[in-house]
Amino acid sequence: MQTALKTFIGNYANIEEEKLDAIVGKFRQRTVKKNDFLLRQGSVCREVIFVQEGCLRLYYLADHVEISVWFAFKHSSAIEMYSFISEKPSDYFLQAIEESTVWYLPKKELIQIYGKYPVMQEVMRNLWEDVILNLLERFTSLQRESAEQRYLELLKKPVFMHKIPQKYLASFIGVTPTSLSRIRKGIR
Repeated sequence: MQTALKTFIGNYANIEEEKLDAIVGKFRQRTVKKNDFLLRQGSVCREVIFVQEGCLRLYYLADHVEISVWFAFKHSSAIEMYSFISEKPSDYFLQAIEESTVWYLPKKELIQIYGKYPVMQEVMRNLWEDVILNLLERFTSLQRESAEQRYLELLKKPVFMHKIPQKYLASFIGVTPTSLSRIRKGIR
C-alpha cells in the first residue's frame, strides 16, 4: 500500500531503501469520507498529507462564496503551506470531495525525522520548491490568461474534468458557474 508514497518521496531525493522504509513507516493512514475536512479555517495545519486514493480540495471563503485554490489528486500531496510552516491559523479549508485514503505525517514527527534522516530535509525543500513553482504558475495564469484560456488548459488535464464538480472548476478558474457554462457552450 505504501509503494506510491515511497515513489512520491523518492521523486524528491535519492534515499537508500532502508531509510525510505523507515521514513514511510512514520506516516499513518486514514480514510476520509466525502465532504469531511482535514483542515478548517482558523485551525493550524499540522500534517503533511499524501493522497493514496481520492481527491482533496483546498479553498477559502470570500463573502460566503467558496473559492477553490488547489486540488490534490491520487498520488499527490496536500498541505496548507503557510499555516504548516508558520504554525498560524489557516485561512483555508481542506476537504475531501470524494471518499479518500490519505497518508499523513504530523509536523512533530517530521521534525524528528529531520534529525534522524537529514535526507528528509532535502525531500521537503524540493517539495516546497515544487509547490512554490506550481503556485507561481497558477498565479500567473490567473493574471495573464482569460477564463476561456484557463478552461482550455484544464481540458488537457482529464483528471480535473472527471473528478471536479463544475461549481468547483468555475471558482478554480476564477468565474461563476454561469460564466463557465457560457465558456463551455462557446467552445463546443
